[in-house]
Order: sequence, then C-alpha cells, then structure tokens
Amino acid sequence: MNYAEAIAHLHALGPELAPAAIGVGGASAPRRKFDLDHMRRLCTALGDPQHRVPSILIAGTNGKGSTAATLASILNAAGYRTGLYTSPHLVRVNERIQLSQPVLPSEYGSLTSRGSDGELALTEIHDADFARLYTRVDEAAQALVQDGTLPHAPSFFERLTAVAFLYFGESFAPAGQPRAEILVLEVGLGGRLDATNVVEPLISVITDIALDHQEFLGTTLTEIAGEKCGILRENGILVTLSQHPEANQAIGLAAARLDVRGVNAAIYLPPAQRNNEDRPSANWMERLRNRYLLSLQDSSEPGLLEVDSPLFGTHQQRNLALAIATAIELRDHFGYVIGNGVIGEGIRTTKWPGRLEVVWPNLLLDVAHNPAGAWTLRAAIAAVPDEMPRTLIFSCLRDKDLAEMSRILFPLFDASPDGDPLRRRDHLLLAPIPNARAASVSELLAAAEHLGVPAEPASSLSHALSLAHEITPTDGLIIATGSVYLVGELRHLALRPEEVLT
Repeated sequence: MNYAEAIAHLHALGPELAPAAIGVGGASAPRRKFDLDHMRRLCTALGDPQHRVPSILIAGTNGKGSTAATLASILNAAGYRTGLYTSPHLVRVNERIQLSQPVLPSEYGSLTSRGSDGELALTEIHDADFARLYTRVDEAAQALVQDGTLPHAPSFFERLTAVAFLYFGESFAPAGQPRAEILVLEVGLGGRLDATNVVEPLISVITDIALDHQEFLGTTLTEIAGEKCGILRENGILVTLSQHPEANQAIGLAAARLDVRGVNAAIYLPPAQRNNEDRPSANWMERLRNRYLLSLQDSSEPGLLEVDSPLFGTHQQRNLALAIATAIELRDHFGYVIGNGVIGEGIRTTKWPGRLEVVWPNLLLDVAHNPAGAWTLRAAIAAVPDEMPRTLIFSCLRDKDLAEMSRILFPLFDASPDGDPLRRRDHLLLAPIPNARAASVSELLAAAEHLGVPAEPASSLSHALSLAHEITPTDGLIIATGSVYLVGELRHLALRPEEVLT
C-alpha cells in the first residue's frame, strides 16, 4: 500500500472507540470487547518491537497529552532520540507518531553517540515510513486472522500502536540500534486494556481523573481510576498528584497491592502566588502564561528551575509538575543526563497545539471535550476582560455529556436582553462535526434553548468560522471548543484563511 491507500484502509475500519466486528454474511456483530491479549499476539507476530526501547506510560482523563508532550520535549532537549505516541490527532494521523530527528543532519552523526547529530526536533513519521510499516502490520494481522490466532482484525488504534512500536524500535543501519532511545506513550483509553499497555514501562504516570468514556471504563471515579491503574507494574514506580478522594483511594489501593513506589509531583507545583499574577498591567493572554521559578533542593541537582511554558492555563501547572517529576526520576534513578537547564529548555520549546492556543489574532482553540475540560476552559475565560465581546463556536460528540458541558460554557455567552449588558455583543454558534459520533445541530440547539441562551446554527465548521469572523468585532475574541475533531478542523481552516474568508 502507498500512503493514501494505507490511510484509506485505516479509516475504513470505522470508529476508533467502537470498532464493529463483522460477522458471517457481512452483518454487524455486537461491539467488540477490548482484549490486551490480542495486541500481544499481534506484537509477537511483529517481533515484539514494544520491548526494544525503554518507555514511560501515561494514563489519565485530562492532561495526559500535555504531560506527554512536555516530557518528550524535555528528553528531546536532553539529546535523547525520543519517540512520542499520542492520540487522537488534530489534522493528520502522522501527528500521533513523532520521533526526535536531527535539525541539521550530519554525515558524521551516529546513533551510538548521543548528541553527535546535533540539535534534535520531534518530527512526525514520514508518509513513506507510515505506509511501509502499516502494510507490514496489515499483512501480519491478516495472517493471524486466517490461522485463527486472532478472532478478528485489529482495530484502528491497535494498528496505529503497532506501527508506532515498529517505527520506534526499527533497527537503523549502520549502527543496528533502534531509532528511539526512550518512548513517551500516551494511553488511548483507560489503561488496563489499552493497546499501549503491552510495554513494561520504567515509570507509570497518572494524570487527573474525571468522568469520561463511562460506557467503557465504568460509571464512578473509583471504577475509572481502577482502569487507569492497569498501567502500574509490580514493584514499579508511579508519578502522580493528589486529586479527587475517590481517585486517590483507588490509586492508593492499587499501588499498595503491587508494592509500587509512589512519587508525589506536588513538590514541583509552583508557589501559591504565580510570578505573573501580580502584574495587573499584563493582558489576559499574558496572565494565562505559566512563568515561575521552582526550587529543586531535594533533587540530585539542587538549584532553581525556570519554568516558562507555551501551554496556557493554571491547570497546566499540574501537567508540568508531572513531567518535571518524571524527568527528575529518570535522572536520579535511571542514569539519564537531564540537567535543570535542559528541563527548562524542554518546557519552553514544547509544542502541543489546540490547548488554549491562539491562532489568527483573535481565535482561541481548546480541545475541552468533557465537563472537567469545560471547567478548565471556563477558568481561562475568566481572565478575559468582561468588556471584550466573545463568540463561542461549539460542537461535541454524541457520547459526551452535552447537558453538563453546555451548562458550564453557554451561560458565559448569553446575549439575552434580560442578561448581563456586557454580554449583549456575544454570540453562540453551533455547528456539525464531520464525524459519525457527532451530536446533531438540533441536539446542540436544544441544549442552548433549555438554558435560555440565544444560539445560531451553522451549516458546517467552515461556515461557523466565517460567520464568527463576520459578527465578532475586531476587539473581540472567538473561542472554539467541545471536541478534538472540531478543533482539528478549525485549526486547519484557520491556518488557511483563504479557504474561510473568501
């Protein structure tokens, strides 16, 4: 298969979270249950590439992608050939699989001599490599189904995970060493049965846990946290932060049962008063920046760490703390050479788009896709001056909690005549997402009507963006949120404004 054929074949597998098995005669069978043994069989057929490179495994409901991106950037800055695997993607599937590559390739570079290739940058897998490795995975999968080793073909996510393991672990001539020296892997769903969980991680990281994907993971925080704890290993290491008591208890019980050594990242949270919060003259975006000094007196390299992250919002301070704690754990207990200055550089150069990201002069994108994410966005909106007119572009998937997300966000854009006079210039635009799991515009409108918040439908995300540009004053702000798919599409359009504004 070439690249276009591989991508088409991948997308033909259907929804990532609910791959429907096909029964006799082509009829749809009941929703497939996740089974980690199936992923292990596929990896065995491929030579177990997941065991060739040491890994860090990161699970959680919110923040695991930001934590993974920050940690990978730190390791990249330290000169390690770092593999980063995340999900979902914003625009292209290749975004999920990134590897540190030399910025200026040198004929004198060597995979056996760290840093000899000079500065590294995390780079998406090349189309040709993706097509070649996807073909190999597909051929192995077909053979396993034909001989009865697998009951059905691997899912979208299982195949992508296998491609990532092959790419990162592939021997690279002439040294014969794996392409990557260390992997940072974001769990896709849950943890216990996720395809990434076939690795034996050096360190397991659990970020904040909230209600999401209840149809797969359970209806309580205790049940969901239990699934996330599936990434823990006996006598292993866990980096985490204290959170909701239910989640804390589940994590504590799982860690005690497995005799896990816990690392509390709280010592890497900033002082209660952030350095930039006492600067009233700063504009609203500057107030959202995370800039502060940390004292690392308890680490093997005492001193000050200057944190200056491009990821906005106070919630990112928890993700930064987790990434810092993991990097220091690698330094202090696994021999990785990661100085404080390198940690600061890695934080400063992190790239993780779509998370409180400002594009155009006045378009704020955020992938908040559940109530916890909506609350985080609401806290960020609180930094926006009250007098600034705002337009919200919103949509979400049908399996998300639309009622709760709308209650959190929609009233902030209520232009009703009897509402806050400062909001009279605000707008709420509701648009469809090109996804089979998307909520309909009528469902979105019903949620707004229930709250008494005026809303206007748009025929497409492109139409919504064009309309938002027309109705939002030049001194106003457009905010787009509700789904990763929405943000990915709007980001693609916003970076090509000729497609929207003509």
